[in-house]
Amino acid sequence: MYKNLKIIVYTLFFFASFCSFAQNVKNKYPEKPVELVVLFPVGSSADIVARIFADNLSKELGTQIVVSNKPGAGGAIGYKYIAGKNPDGYSLVWSSNSILSTYYSGALNVDYQGFDHIARATIELPVVAVKADSPWKNLKDMLDYAKSHPEEVRVGNSGVGSFTHYAGASFFDAQGVKVTHVPYASSQVVTSLMGSNIEAVVQAPGALMPFVNSGGIRVLGILGSRREPAFPNVPTAAEQGIQFQADMWRGVSAPKGTPKEISARINEAMQKTLASPEFKKQCEKNGCVASYADSMQFLKDIASENYLVASFMKQTLNK
Repeated sequence: MYKNLKIIVYTLFFFASFCSFAQNVKNKYPEKPVELVVLFPVGSSADIVARIFADNLSKELGTQIVVSNKPGAGGAIGYKYIAGKNPDGYSLVWSSNSILSTYYSGALNVDYQGFDHIARATIELPVVAVKADSPWKNLKDMLDYAKSHPEEVRVGNSGVGSFTHYAGASFFDAQGVKVTHVPYASSQVVTSLMGSNIEAVVQAPGALMPFVNSGGIRVLGILGSRREPAFPNVPTAAEQGIQFQADMWRGVSAPKGTPKEISARINEAMQKTLASPEFKKQCEKNGCVASYADSMQFLKDIASENYLVASFMKQTLNK
């Protein structure tokens, strides 16, 4: 009996010591600035929203969040960089649906399970847009023209394997329309549209807002599940009689093996950040909606979407 009592005491001591250590790790983090990798160039929609998020998150974490742009290959360059970093909570990535599309396009050799997904932060609704002098006033106008002129309409996106590539390709494919998809670095897409090098773009709202507000670009339709707050008068594809929906999420992911205590600390700070009226207001002004999901729900949603993206990308690549 005495021997069993000793075992129980040692077990309780070990458990208490472990809990104390875990709490200590959580309380000490962060002790230096945290790097947040953005997968697209400065000025892109991803970059604009990430910088707003980083500024607000830094207040909750109590340290500087340094935004580091690592664009290329539809986001694969940034994901590869993060996958190779130490899992210590000081290197994070502003992830999105592109973690799925880049993998199935072949640009990324690590799938979504090769990262720890801390929390979802925002939802952005991809849009189809054209120059203001385009004859197309809505999605139906564009689709009617494209159907009678196969592959003539050039549609820009943010790179092979990017979410805007996936969303655009799946949208036109679902309508039985053949267009020419043109991949760009994000910062070049709008410039190419304004220079008439392409006829349309599929992009997140943030990068287009200045041009829409100045009258240079017209948004034909929202490809997401609801109207975009930045463009409240533009109907969704569904409202235009076209059944299609593709919401773009963004969140924070980390190298695989990041301590759970550190992930929990970041998660707590994110939850507070995303609930703040200031962040919500800044977010909506720049074409996104705060949409928190904890790590469990975030991973569940990614896994569910993975099947759909895998099926579509495999069909597209085999054509």
